[in-house]
Amino acid sequence: VCTFIVKLDGGSQGDVIYLIHDPSDLRVIVGSQTRQSVVQEYIHKPLLIDKLKLDIRLYVLVKSLEPLEIYIAVTLLSFCIEPYQEPSQKNLSHVLMHLTNYSLSVQSGKFVHSDSLSSGNKRTFSSVLYRLASKGVDIKKVWSDIISLVKTVIALFPVP
Repeated sequence: VCTFIVKLDGGSQGDVIYLIHDPSDLRVIVGSQTRQSVVQEYIHKPLLIDKLKLDIRLYVLVKSLEPLEIYIAVTLLSFCIEPYQEPSQKNLSHVLMHLTNYSLSVQSGKFVHSDSLSSGNKRTFSSVLYRLASKGVDIKKVWSDIISLVKTVIALFPVP
């Protein structure tokens, strides 16, 4: 069964994010106004660390095409508050299990503030790479895959 994350336009701090299984469950009318939304497919079997789903925000800046100059920045990683369970009708509303939204997490009272690089609900990219490497994940391949994605984006640029 596919699961979708719906984010309504104009929302902030997680107030209009919800999960659905069936596109007919899409609630695009709020009050008397139609609201645009972004719908994304929920990743089946997401990467988990400490039984928690995580979100990696990676930003790519193409500063110049001639000469080619690219910067990649990874901000802190966000973790869900509750241990992950596959989405089901019973837990679709458990947003702290499925969404890494900071505003939702910190308001829950379950958010773990930590100065540690390897625990808490915000962690560094390097600490997560270290954990993955300790589990046998080929970190060089992870970076290679990231670079390949960047190259794919560059291939879309028109040739001058």
